[in-house]
Amino acid sequence: MMLRTSLIAVTSLLVATCAFKAAAQNAHDIAPTGALRVAVAVGPAASAFWATRDPASGKPRGVTVELAKAAADRLHVPLQLVEYLSSDDIAAAGSKDAWDISFMPAEARRAQFVDQGPAYVAYTSSYLVRAGSDIRVGADVDRDGIRVGCIEGTSTSRTVAKSLKHATVTTFAKPEAAAELIGKSELDALAMGTEAVEDLSRKLPGTRVLDDIVQSTGVVVVVPKGHAAAGAWAAQFLNDAKADGTVRHALDAGGSTNAKVAP
Repeated sequence: MMLRTSLIAVTSLLVATCAFKAAAQNAHDIAPTGALRVAVAVGPAASAFWATRDPASGKPRGVTVELAKAAADRLHVPLQLVEYLSSDDIAAAGSKDAWDISFMPAEARRAQFVDQGPAYVAYTSSYLVRAGSDIRVGADVDRDGIRVGCIEGTSTSRTVAKSLKHATVTTFAKPEAAAELIGKSELDALAMGTEAVEDLSRKLPGTRVLDDIVQSTGVVVVVPKGHAAAGAWAAQFLNDAKADGTVRHALDAGGSTNAKVAP
């Protein structure tokens, strides 16, 4: 009996050791530096994609930050946030060993830089119009003399550039600069994620968000191009996170309480 008990104990220890080694190897494949480096885009208005800066600590906060924390916890490694100005900046840094996973609106052209996984939320873009503007619907934006702003390096900026034939389109490297100008009525309209412009509208008296949708896509988890093990893990993490309520918690904690979790 004692021998049998000892054998069971040794077997259990071996199984636990193998499981620990497998988990450690898995973590190394995903986070080779020892910390999970998650790239996030930080701007002036919050959304299911855009993080903002905490006024007290100065650190990023929002939906993607909450998902980053959950991913690092799942791997049992420290979290390192890597900040960027746009989703294109994140994608472009994918080949520079600067980050391990990230989240961004899905777009076919980004497939040359990153491998895209499942979406956690639907993502739309809309126009915010300045106080006192006579713009009522999306078609009113495309007129001679109308000044439209969008954020450089975003899929929204490319959609706007293709669709507008008469309005003057200006791209901004920093979202804060565009927000400041529309607040001063030096821009007639600003195209960004719907949640972001709704957030800005609450901060800029007299501005309005149009009902028309500029574009619609999903915000997906991504890894640098060719990182197959990381891509498989990230996809499984996100699917599990949707099923177990982690994504719902991240959306609610980040202020996106009306956003629906992608099926």
